[in-house]
Amino acid sequence: MDRKYLIGISLIAILTLVVVENPLSDQYVTGLKQESLEVNGVSEPYDLTRKIKEEAKLREVPAQDAVIDTVWKATPGYNGLKVDVEASLQNMKKQKSFDEDKLIYKQIPPETHLPDLPASPVYRGNPDKPMVSLIINVAWGNEYIPDMLATLKKHQVYATFFLEGRWVKNNPDLAKMIVDAGHEVGNHSYSHPDMKSLESAKVREELKKTNEIIEVTTGDKVKWFAPPSGSYREEVINIADEMHMRTIMWSVDTIDWQKPQPSVLIERVMRKMHKGAIVLMHPTASTANSLNMLILQIKEKNLRLGTISSLVKEERIVEDVDNSSEQGNSNKKQ
Repeated sequence: MDRKYLIGISLIAILTLVVVENPLSDQYVTGLKQESLEVNGVSEPYDLTRKIKEEAKLREVPAQDAVIDTVWKATPGYNGLKVDVEASLQNMKKQKSFDEDKLIYKQIPPETHLPDLPASPVYRGNPDKPMVSLIINVAWGNEYIPDMLATLKKHQVYATFFLEGRWVKNNPDLAKMIVDAGHEVGNHSYSHPDMKSLESAKVREELKKTNEIIEVTTGDKVKWFAPPSGSYREEVINIADEMHMRTIMWSVDTIDWQKPQPSVLIERVMRKMHKGAIVLMHPTASTANSLNMLILQIKEKNLRLGTISSLVKEERIVEDVDNSSEQGNSNKKQ
């Protein structure tokens, strides 16, 4: 019994010596140590996933439903933001460590969209969307339109021109020039009447004739309506809605028909500038001479300029997505 015990002890000692002096065993032990370190740090996939999930909770921005505001009427919704955990993990796996710059976001749409709302005018875009839309009502001022189009092109800005039907009939080349430059066009009635007091049949006729002449002349189908002088009654809004047009108003007025000096017009607009602003203007000398500086100052406020269709879209713009961490702790014709 003692002899077997001694033999067993000797074999264990020999095997231990072989294992300790074997270089392969050294590599095995080193590997175990490295795995142990990875388990205790964020470089191990499980911990990296957990870290990304923790950050995702802090950075999530809820979507905003489109609503009828008591003051601003129909207000577009706005997509929320959420970290895509799996995509972010794949983006960080190679370096095996957390990097906030490698987080991948996905946009989450709201449950209620602008088309879901009842007939109601739009006075502004979503107040959290860093975009502004210039709307240009056209029934006269032909001599200023080419200069305004040139300025818009220079800055790669696209606006929405609301065209009077009678004006389109008399100036088809200018109407096509506006559309060919990439701008959006809308309905501004046919003969510029006071829509608030116009009988229902006449309202329908004004809108129908204008849509038809714009589509025949430019090829564009109209989906926005701007009542002349901003005058309307609820029935006018409902009639436009029945014709698949949402009524567009404004939140900032240039009052350019008063022929202000450019400095006065710019100060007036910039004093009231805000996210989601709709800026009303016309083809006038005041606006044509102010437009270049106005665009520059709006851009200096980190606001993008786009058409009404761009403004009311729920998608967050690129800069807004890039700044999402701060929010968690916030064109062309379309």
